[in-house]
Amino acid sequence: MAGEPCHNTDMAFVRALAPGDLDALVTINNQGYPAVPLATPEEIQALLDISALALGAVGGDGQLVGFLIGLNPGEDYDSENYRFFEARFDNHLYIDRVVLAEGARGLGLGSVLYEKVFEKAAHDGRAQVTCEVNLEPPNPGSLRFHYRWGFQDIDTQPTKGGEVVVQLLQAPVAS
Repeated sequence: MAGEPCHNTDMAFVRALAPGDLDALVTINNQGYPAVPLATPEEIQALLDISALALGAVGGDGQLVGFLIGLNPGEDYDSENYRFFEARFDNHLYIDRVVLAEGARGLGLGSVLYEKVFEKAAHDGRAQVTCEVNLEPPNPGSLRFHYRWGFQDIDTQPTKGGEVVVQLLQAPVAS
């Protein structure tokens, strides 16, 4: 797992994920459904094993309240959305998941996480950061957040057998 200790916000901070975080990651992830797919501990661990960036958001009480997992290109990852970007970009940092518990939203943690994403992408010489946001079921708050960070629409695609439709996004990385 990659990452480093990160910035403080008012009552919370961002840090590298640790092996003992797995149970909390699964709980937070599954509470974020349908914005993110439900996942087992084994699925989250598999993502962590291939991650280029694995960060946790910690609340003022010291508990994990969110996380972000990013992947480099060329990973053996069977995700429809990751494969979409792999077919179009050869030098991107892909955000597979970013999830904040409902009570952790609005604290600035999403922005701190994304600052770290763009720092990592620039450090590694990536040309863009890629991700997707649900259109169906809708996630308008996440779309607004990504547009504020300079993400641009590339395409849409149905996933999960048409159960979910996503907006595929990319943002250039400043050199």
